Amino acid sequence: MSFVSETKNELARIRTEKECCKIAEIAGFIRFSGSIFFMGGEKYRIVMKTPNLAVVRHYKSLINDYFRVDPEIGAVTGTSFGKGKMYTLTLGPETLSEMILREVGILMARAGRNSITDGIYDELLRTKCCRRSYLRGAFLASGTISNPEKSHHFEITTTSQATARDLRRLMNTFEDISARIVERKNRYGVYVKAREQVADMLGIMGASSQYFEYQDAMIKKDMITHAHRAENLDNANIDKALQAAQQQVEWIKRIEESAGLSSLSPKLQEAAQMRLEHPDAGLEELGQMFNPPLSKSGINNRLRRLEQIARGL
Repeated sequence: MSFVSETKNELARIRTEKECCKIAEIAGFIRFSGSIFFMGGEKYRIVMKTPNLAVVRHYKSLINDYFRVDPEIGAVTGTSFGKGKMYTLTLGPETLSEMILREVGILMARAGRNSITDGIYDELLRTKCCRRSYLRGAFLASGTISNPEKSHHFEITTTSQATARDLRRLMNTFEDISARIVERKNRYGVYVKAREQVADMLGIMGASSQYFEYQDAMIKKDMITHAHRAENLDNANIDKALQAAQQQVEWIKRIEESAGLSSLSPKLQEAAQMRLEHPDAGLEELGQMFNPPLSKSGINNRLRRLEQIARGL
């Protein structure tokens, strides 16, 4: 099961207790997943769609709990959403669709006529807990989140630019969240890409288990990255040491060809001979071959002296 599916399944198991949060979550889900159909005579039908059965069952229960009506569950296949079924949740005039639309702030009376509004109804977002609930509803309706082992991306989509702007403003009311909007054809995505913000969105919506899964994935990813960097650094150091040793061998051969190693002091002769016999040894390893052993700085000083002599020839 994908990370986004696991996240939505966890969120669908949350039981909202406060009445204000229930209506906020219902409003978020209807606004971002619902289609409104006019049936004549000021009557309306609301059809909400989702490919996740756990989500549709959750909102059937939540709407029934808050409005005391029983939405109808249906299923269609061969949709544009891909393989598998698309589940529907339908509210008609007999299940108080007009009243529900008014209460979630989608249907308003203007100039004596009913009007379908755009954007998010601010009256539902007065408290932080209600803003969390609204976001949860919006995400369960049309949200996605990437697998943290591959990338970091959280996004909720809508067909309305005004709704996208309101959603961005809502998300940015939470500390350290800086959401942006991207337009794709006839849809708008409100998203965050910084991995800490993606993790925070999970916590804000109440997906505690997935939040910790996300954090674990980030820790593991950091450990792997650190290990790769350390390995690359070790390899670079090895290459650097081998190049330095090769250069030292060349300096010693220059001395040998020009003046002979016998022209050197006994200590430098010993160092030169040891380096020629062990061209791949590191300084610390090379120093341990002397009797008595030399420190890393001790052997390094002798090799530097040999370089100075070679340069002077």
